[in-house]
Amino acid sequence: MLPRGRPRALGAAALLLLLLLLGFLLFGGDLGCERRKRGGRAGAPGCFPGPLMPRVPPDGRLRRAAALDGDPGAGPGDHNRSDCGPPPPRPSKCELLHVAIVCAGHNSSRDVITLVKSMLFYRKNPLHLHLVTDAVARNILEMLFHTWMVPAVRVSFYNADELKSQVSWIPNKHYSGLYGLMKLVLPSALPAELAHVIVLDTDVTFASDISELWALFAHFSDTQAIGLVENQSDWYLGNLWKNHRPWPALGRGFNTGVILLRLDRLRQAGWEQMWRLTARRELLTLPATSLADQDIFNAVIKEHPGLVQPLPCVWNVQLSDHTLAERCYSAASDLKVIHWNSPKKLQVKNKHVEFFRNFYLTFLEYDGNLLRRELFGCPSQPPPGAEQLQQALAQLDEEDPCFEFRQQQLTVHRVHVTFLPHEPPPPRPHDVTLVAQLSMDRLQMLEALCRHWPGPMSLALYLTDAEAQQFLRFIEASPVLAARQDVAYHVVYREGPLYPVNQLRNVALAQALTPYVFLSDIDFLPAYSLYDYLRASIEQLGLGSQRKAALVVPAFETLHYRFSFPHSKVELLALLDVGALYTFRYHEWPRGHAPTDYARWREAQAPYRVQWAADYEPYVVVPRDCPRYDPRFVGFGWNKVAHIVELDAQEYELLVLPEAFTIHLPHAPSLDISRFRSSPTYRDCLQALKDEFHQDLSRHHGAAALKYLPALQQPQSPARDG
Repeated sequence: MLPRGRPRALGAAALLLLLLLLGFLLFGGDLGCERRKRGGRAGAPGCFPGPLMPRVPPDGRLRRAAALDGDPGAGPGDHNRSDCGPPPPRPSKCELLHVAIVCAGHNSSRDVITLVKSMLFYRKNPLHLHLVTDAVARNILEMLFHTWMVPAVRVSFYNADELKSQVSWIPNKHYSGLYGLMKLVLPSALPAELAHVIVLDTDVTFASDISELWALFAHFSDTQAIGLVENQSDWYLGNLWKNHRPWPALGRGFNTGVILLRLDRLRQAGWEQMWRLTARRELLTLPATSLADQDIFNAVIKEHPGLVQPLPCVWNVQLSDHTLAERCYSAASDLKVIHWNSPKKLQVKNKHVEFFRNFYLTFLEYDGNLLRRELFGCPSQPPPGAEQLQQALAQLDEEDPCFEFRQQQLTVHRVHVTFLPHEPPPPRPHDVTLVAQLSMDRLQMLEALCRHWPGPMSLALYLTDAEAQQFLRFIEASPVLAARQDVAYHVVYREGPLYPVNQLRNVALAQALTPYVFLSDIDFLPAYSLYDYLRASIEQLGLGSQRKAALVVPAFETLHYRFSFPHSKVELLALLDVGALYTFRYHEWPRGHAPTDYARWREAQAPYRVQWAADYEPYVVVPRDCPRYDPRFVGFGWNKVAHIVELDAQEYELLVLPEAFTIHLPHAPSLDISRFRSSPTYRDCLQALKDEFHQDLSRHHGAAALKYLPALQQPQSPARDG
């Protein structure tokens, strides 16, 4: 019989031995990592926090078992699990992180904005974006970032056209074309002093702070220069279909939608010669690249496996047509980057696609104005104009009854020019662009406008981020609008309580590409023949640098939502005589168009000159370099009138065209009109703006501005509706 204490002691010893054995089995890999760290190889492949994809053995060959997290064929020693204890240290709070993106065209520019929104939402560090763009994307993104004014974000542009010759010799079947190969030349294209950069495709979305990705540079060994996530499909295994012959790769290969590049090491290793030699050799037996730069990266890595540092799968969850990404995200506690690497994008077939799509839509429709937040404690150069803007805003008095008018004037709206694909018109000496602005509630006018005006148009739309996506779907669903590549749509993102009507007009006017512009409003439909008639009139009148003239297009209106639009002046006069049409605002504000002299127009056979008069606001055709609209006029009232005053002050002739006309269609009153009619304060603020306008007019034009003083001092009637 054993003593009473012996069974307990033996049981405790057995339990301790069992725990030690379990610990050895579970954490033996970590002990191995620790030994390698003490041996000076902390950056060796396989010694990495988080799930790895894949682990590269010392012989450089990928084991089949290490292909994907959760792969049933993976052995216990090769599973992609958490291998080393603590995560890598994040970059210091104010360390500048560098990101490179290749972007070309209108659609890709929209994708970049969603990507940048997701980065800005989570980031805690200053960012320097290196954008390799074509001329179209640069025009769009320069304006966007200039008006976005995000603190602690620098943007540098690189001309993609200058890099084309370095990759144009490579046959490429990928839908991205030449631009899909340009990541290969980044080590030579980016500044020589830049050593580290994160390279991203435009179709990725961040779900985490990008500094966590930057921190993975710390795990590179002395020879590793490229960090990549394994390709999450069987593409490079060559078994997707019969006779499928992919480019060479290690195992499943790697996906290049997210890349960590040690540029300094690639330059030292002779990267340019390395990838060129590999590509030329493979193209002797392969007709073209199928996956653009990714094929060549993989072929180089196959030949030089020591270059690559595998990254955790969560940093590039790939939603391709043949994706096996579920094995990654089913086991992961959180995802870091979502990659829509299928040509079908959001329409890709995936049983979890709704989850990923909703995540993407969150940033697609997210209000970008909310991302203008400072990184506290990180001194950085403010965006251009930001300091002056803050000083001006600080001087405003919030107790001022006109505070919202003052604040709206100083608001810098984000501007996305040519939001949709646009083909500029071929150069013509007398061509005319219709210029107008609108908000979401006027979209229904666009189809009719396109039927009436066959020429180029430049339209500014005042929308929220979410409305911009509704607008995109509206255009894509309309055969009439989708077919018009000569209509340029420019989105000005909504901010503030008042409608910035003249800022919108100026955006549309600045983006017009023809020598002349027809300054219209969205509620008007021009005569079917007006476009051709205007071009002929400009030529006949000899307008140009020698003659400053504004051609007046007489305006009419109908009170009927449905009516037979006149095809000629004769038909219009017949409708006018029977009361189916009226001269514009005849009942509410006749002074706005009375100087056009409609009685004379009825009989006119040739253009005739009219004189400016108080409150005159005709729709005119002028040279593209005409004076801009005064942006101080926001909301309703005096926005067009002030522009005509400026034209007259600069001695533009006002010539009425005898065969031209445009017709206003009825619509519900806007919110700003309702406020103008109901609020004496609103009208008082408008009068204050008129007084300031005249002071500026006097400074610019001296005594000549006195003729406008009586008109500026006249109070506006709340009944006015034009």
